[in-house]
Amino acid sequence: MTWHSPLAFLLFLVVIAYLAYYFLYLAKKTPALQFSSLKEMAKVPTGLRPYLVQVPFYLKILALVFMILAIARPQKTDTKVKRNVEGIDIMMVLDISDSMNIEDMKPVNRMESAKATIEAFVQKRVSDRVGLIIFSGDSYTRVPLTLDYPIFLESLRKVEPSTALKMGTAIGVAVADGVSRLKESTAKSRVIILLTDGESNTGTIDPDTALNIAKGYGIKIYTIGIGQDGPGKMPNYTKDAFGRTIKTYVTIDDSINMDLLNRMAAETGGKSFRATSTGTLQKVFQEIDRLEKTKIEVNKYTRYSELYQSYLAWAFYFLVAAVVLRLTVLRKAP
Repeated sequence: MTWHSPLAFLLFLVVIAYLAYYFLYLAKKTPALQFSSLKEMAKVPTGLRPYLVQVPFYLKILALVFMILAIARPQKTDTKVKRNVEGIDIMMVLDISDSMNIEDMKPVNRMESAKATIEAFVQKRVSDRVGLIIFSGDSYTRVPLTLDYPIFLESLRKVEPSTALKMGTAIGVAVADGVSRLKESTAKSRVIILLTDGESNTGTIDPDTALNIAKGYGIKIYTIGIGQDGPGKMPNYTKDAFGRTIKTYVTIDDSINMDLLNRMAAETGGKSFRATSTGTLQKVFQEIDRLEKTKIEVNKYTRYSELYQSYLAWAFYFLVAAVVLRLTVLRKAP
């Protein structure tokens, strides 16, 4: 319950001032008759009437209190909130070639850094659909567009660099797959986030063709080149004669075609980034999060129901009761 005119409560100060004046001054000026002795008067039965003589006065004070409450206009509020959400559709296109095992994103390798950063990014989503495509020499959709973030994250955590797909880096095929998942979307913004540490060197669809397809459907591409330049050390695990796992490193020369990534981003209205550490990769996703915000409009409706009528009715009842009692059973003799 709320009060429309709380300033009316200041009138209680007037009531309090009047009560103080009444009890400190007026009550002491009650007319009286002087008798030489009250011994005989003490034998006269008093009954309840002397104790009730002030009831009409207190009833009038109560009536005044309820009048003030009515003037303050008590109201019952019924608030409804309507949210209009315009979500974004985001396809994560993640390179899982063997080079993603290179441990140059301290303290983890490229794949673990990418997975942890993607997970933190998705956990901030509110009503955006996200999907996951993984690729190396070929690609496939691991998670279609969904609002079920726990399912997405569970699948993401199980992704490992492997040779299950063809060898190589088929960026064109991966991007085209991302476009095929987004082209029917009616979201206000459709986005591909491409993470790769290599250069496109295979695939039935070349990157330029995939780029033109994305442009034709109005899909933005954010590209991220992950990893440091130059030769990288990729772990290699073998078993010794006693069955123990031995970890060694193989040096491979891995390069990223940033010219291609820059062009794919620029021509689709996206942005291109280079991440050479886990910290910079996190900043990249923070920037993408800032650029691709979900639009949420909140409309608040409040309906007020007036409650002063009951307070005014009680004031009337108390006032009538005071008048009736004063004119009947509690009437004062002249």
